[in-house]
Amino acid sequence: MRSRLTGTQLSALYDLENRWAEDDDFFFDFVNKQANRRVLDLGCGTGRITLALAAQGHDMVGVDPNPDSLAAARGKPGADGVRWIAGTSAQIPEGEVFDVAIMTAHVAQAIHDDGEWSRTLADVHRALIPGGRLAFDSRNPDARAWEGWTPTATRRRHTLPDGTAVETWMESDQLREGLVTLTEYRVLDESSSETGTSMLAFRPEEQLRRDLGTAGFTVERILGGWAGESVGSGQGELIVLARKPS
Repeated sequence: MRSRLTGTQLSALYDLENRWAEDDDFFFDFVNKQANRRVLDLGCGTGRITLALAAQGHDMVGVDPNPDSLAAARGKPGADGVRWIAGTSAQIPEGEVFDVAIMTAHVAQAIHDDGEWSRTLADVHRALIPGGRLAFDSRNPDARAWEGWTPTATRRRHTLPDGTAVETWMESDQLREGLVTLTEYRVLDESSSETGTSMLAFRPEEQLRRDLGTAGFTVERILGGWAGESVGSGQGELIVLARKPS
């Protein structure tokens, strides 16, 4: 069935489903270790952490391929203090350099094609200054998070800012090792329904280390949770901190 939700409504639903949490605290603190940094937020979405960091005085560039997400970001308070770019890592401004790059909210997994993932890491590496740092999160495939993405576990009801009532739930399907499809079902005002499907890559720690090394990065640490737990504990994460050698 053709979608009834507009792009503006989908962005509002995203914000309701994805509020500030401990992962945001982690990346916020990571960037704030030094003041007045030039920061690339790749896959910035509707700008939740981008705007929070801009408010701290950082020179923020937010890049995202979804025009509706960027429109929502541009409409939020403080958005004039961020440079918003529609696209992927290929649209990082030529010759511009950054002290820090972040990819939050498991954006790395949404780049499911391995060739595109390699190009993304190479683009970010080129954009960082010598000694510049990259941080991103990816779910540990050993934790098998997709097995918990069931209608019973994920069913929620939301009311959008315009008053539209939306009920949502998710289902997942492992296509093959390392690749999972995620389908979100949305029922609007208890009448019409629609779906949105995405594909996610679950890369093991060894592959992330290998891919980063190929792109020229040195891996500093990989954590398993937002409080600094080791891999295999915490929240089933692979939180990667890497550096471009000086």
